[in-house]
Amino acid sequence: MKWRLVAALIATTLLVILVQDIPLSYYIQGVQRDRIITGLERDAFVLAGRSEEALESPTPESIAVITEVAKRYQASSGARVIVVDGKGIAVVTSDPDDSKIGASYLSRPEIGTALTGEIASGTRYSQTLQQELLYVTVPVFSGSRILGAVRLTYPAQVVDDAVAAQLRQLWVVALTTVLLAGVVGYVVAAGVTRRLKMLRASTERLADGHLDERADEGAGASELRSLSRSFNVMAERLDGLIAQQRSFAADASHQLRTPLTALRLKLERAHDLIHTDPDGAAERLAAAESEADRLGTIIEGLLLLSRTEAKSAVAVPVDVAAAARARVDHWLPLSDESGVAIRYEGATQAVASVVPTATEQILDNFIDNALSVSPRGTTIVVRVESRGDRVALHVLDQGPGLSLEDCARAFDRFWRASSQVGGSGLGLAIVAQLAEASGGTAKLEPRPGGGLDASVLFPAD
Repeated sequence: MKWRLVAALIATTLLVILVQDIPLSYYIQGVQRDRIITGLERDAFVLAGRSEEALESPTPESIAVITEVAKRYQASSGARVIVVDGKGIAVVTSDPDDSKIGASYLSRPEIGTALTGEIASGTRYSQTLQQELLYVTVPVFSGSRILGAVRLTYPAQVVDDAVAAQLRQLWVVALTTVLLAGVVGYVVAAGVTRRLKMLRASTERLADGHLDERADEGAGASELRSLSRSFNVMAERLDGLIAQQRSFAADASHQLRTPLTALRLKLERAHDLIHTDPDGAAERLAAAESEADRLGTIIEGLLLLSRTEAKSAVAVPVDVAAAARARVDHWLPLSDESGVAIRYEGATQAVASVVPTATEQILDNFIDNALSVSPRGTTIVVRVESRGDRVALHVLDQGPGLSLEDCARAFDRFWRASSQVGGSGLGLAIVAQLAEASGGTAKLEPRPGGGLDASVLFPAD
């Protein structure tokens, strides 16, 4: 992965440089050519001004002066100079020999154009010199009269060499940029892949059973730190779930061992008495049946708690007030048989965000516990209150109540109060799990004057 990242960065940098530098090279070539032509035009006009007097009143001395200027100019700039009169006859040349003096240049297009009063510039191939030339030709004026023309020719290769020199510098910079991009890409990719390798090592250690393994959240890019935090959250969750399952298995095995042992002993005793004491055997079988019912209740509670812990249901809007009234109506016949009154009070509507069926299961557990401890003639109150961003569900009884210490422990699995008769010790653990799955909290509090306030706070929808 590291080298793929480096290659991707180098390829991207190279592509950007090509897209930028290819048009730039053409631009540099045009600018360099225009610069040279502009310079030649300027110099040609200067030479034309110096040649005006010699062409208007030619004398050997004036021609010699212009010739000397032309030769010095060629020596310093490399441009060849030809000065012609109004008929296109060469009167001055910068060539070492004077063989071109007196020759007619009227056939040259640029000379003909200049003698009409216009500036001529461009490139053409010279058959005499066997090379491409860059030329500039300007007229020599004396007032409105055209006395002749000055032509400067420049090897086009000089322009190409100047452009090539600038392009070499450009490509050196481009190559340096690509190399720097490679170095930076290697450093960045090495940092990224090192963090990823460390995270992979942490993942493998976690998969091997090292549940205390955690990734470093304080180093690397923000995305890698976020990934490390997500990994740690997953590891914490996994550690918690496995610890929860281990605790669940330990508690379940411990709680199931007692009723199973009791059931076995009762069945063995009934078997021993079946011939000698049928009534005693029947009594032992009835006790074994009761123990089997208790065992079934514990198993059902364990299964329900396991399903609740594995639940990933999405919370939905639920009218807790309507659900509470419905459960009160459901429990009313049983409460009447027990001599305990039950009634609803509170909001007419209170919509909360709750996982499906959680409200009904929580109410059933609270009311069942309240009925089991409430003396005859007392009242159970189911109350629902809206508290801004929370919906409170209360079940208040007038039973013996619990101490603050017992209230804190009541939601532990298999915990039962010393005064509690029967029960699996799982009901309130299920309540706590359902409340947590809904984003709420469950609590038990002693009531002033006796009894318990069993409550759950749900997030309002």
